[in-house]
Amino acid sequence: MNELRNRIDAIDADVLRLLNERAGLALEIGGLKRADGAPFYVPEREHEVYERLESLNEGPLKSRALRAIWREIISAIRTLEEPVSVGYLGPRDTFSHLAAKRVFGSHAEFHPVATIADVFTEVERSRLDYGMVPVETSAGGAVSDTLDRFVTSELKIVNELLLHVREDLLANCAFEEIVRLYSGVRPFAQCRNWIKANLPKAELVEVSSTAEAARIAADEPGAAAIASSLAAETYGLKILVPGIEDMAHNYTRFFVLGRQSAKPTGKDKTAIMFWVNDEPGALYKLLVPLADQGVNLTKIESRPSQRRAWEYVFFIDLMGHMDDPVVAQALDGIRAYCKELRVLGSFPQGVVGE
Repeated sequence: MNELRNRIDAIDADVLRLLNERAGLALEIGGLKRADGAPFYVPEREHEVYERLESLNEGPLKSRALRAIWREIISAIRTLEEPVSVGYLGPRDTFSHLAAKRVFGSHAEFHPVATIADVFTEVERSRLDYGMVPVETSAGGAVSDTLDRFVTSELKIVNELLLHVREDLLANCAFEEIVRLYSGVRPFAQCRNWIKANLPKAELVEVSSTAEAARIAADEPGAAAIASSLAAETYGLKILVPGIEDMAHNYTRFFVLGRQSAKPTGKDKTAIMFWVNDEPGALYKLLVPLADQGVNLTKIESRPSQRRAWEYVFFIDLMGHMDDPVVAQALDGIRAYCKELRVLGSFPQGVVGE
């Protein structure tokens, strides 16, 4: 065992030397970015790094672990170049906070704000560099507050994340001692069947957020909370039962908002927003160019336009980058059949962030 540990120590020394060498090169790149006014967070480059490492990986490290390790390496070194500030729907230790950390790593500067609209505003006014907003859930569909704010915003979507939302039962007491259960209205709804089967006599108390539920449960005898593992770490709670949500495939899709445009990676999505002409078959005619170019449409959603009564704006997600020739040609075809078309962004296709 001592011989193996000595070999590990030698490898650690090599890893440390190489990490500092990597950091030195990144600092040089940071100087070039600063001189050019280029962004310090480049999602397409990070996507390229992850994809390349996964292609080289022969194990035993799993891809998920590899991404987690390199996410923190990139986050720590990016901070040496320039600290990146990220706004998210607060309070801290919620799933929006967790999503932001999954994208930017733990070394970014995270700022909770009160509403989704405020996330947009803080980035628009350059008080924060990026924003993390939920756009849809697998259980409840589109997040209307996010879609509605795009109507008046010029921010770009620069990245996306699919977060597996795992609701955990947290407490510092034994399971059989639980008499009161705290959480938000949505987690209670998502865990209704589990609660009925396992804690039928517990008093359910709705609070403003899962983070607040964890804070209260940490200091109250006989209390538990339904919240995230991040909240468990912050408030010193034990995870008594992981993953108590009734729907196993419970995901929330998040967008990263910024002021830049991401370059193509070869595995991209494009989000657009448009107003159709008020005429028969307008929406059908608008979708034909996508089919003609063989562009895969992955989502379509409509919302009130906020301009006049009974006028609607449509949101579409499609596969490919706006600079891809077939996508560019399809978008040109769409423009002929709508009042206005706005590309919200092209960005690397999201992966599941556990």
